[in-house]
Amino acid sequence: MSSERSLPPEILARRRWMGLAARSRPDRLRELLPELPAHDLLRAPEIGAVMVEGRAGGTGTPFNLGEMTVTRCSVRLGSGEVGHAHVQGRDRDHARRAAVLDALMQTDAAQGLEGGVLAPLAKEEAARRTVRAARAAATRVEFFTLVRGEDQ
Repeated sequence: MSSERSLPPEILARRRWMGLAARSRPDRLRELLPELPAHDLLRAPEIGAVMVEGRAGGTGTPFNLGEMTVTRCSVRLGSGEVGHAHVQGRDRDHARRAAVLDALMQTDAAQGLEGGVLAPLAKEEAARRTVRAARAAATRVEFFTLVRGEDQ
């Protein structure tokens, strides 16, 4: 999207790490971020639903695809940084850890978290996407049209 390119780099960076945390496997995020610093819950993890919208061909007219269960959470660290998260499913701990990670990425701990938490999550997500693409490619059907002699 052209409008996305005009966003400030810090917004794009935050969007990236929040997305990685939200799409990560909950057990893997727990493994990479086992200890959570002291924080206050601004919005305790709560479960709800959102309407998922689709587009034919990725660019066509939008249509309602259906509802998806999500859990959201907002936290504030002792140092004042606020973190937010929305994760798919009903895992309250996942939402809380993702929100704490968002807040921590706004502190001096960001560089260490980039290498210790986000880089492994990004690598694992890329591997999952490669496997999924290979599975989809295996089902691809090629159609060929034969030219008959009298149609020339």
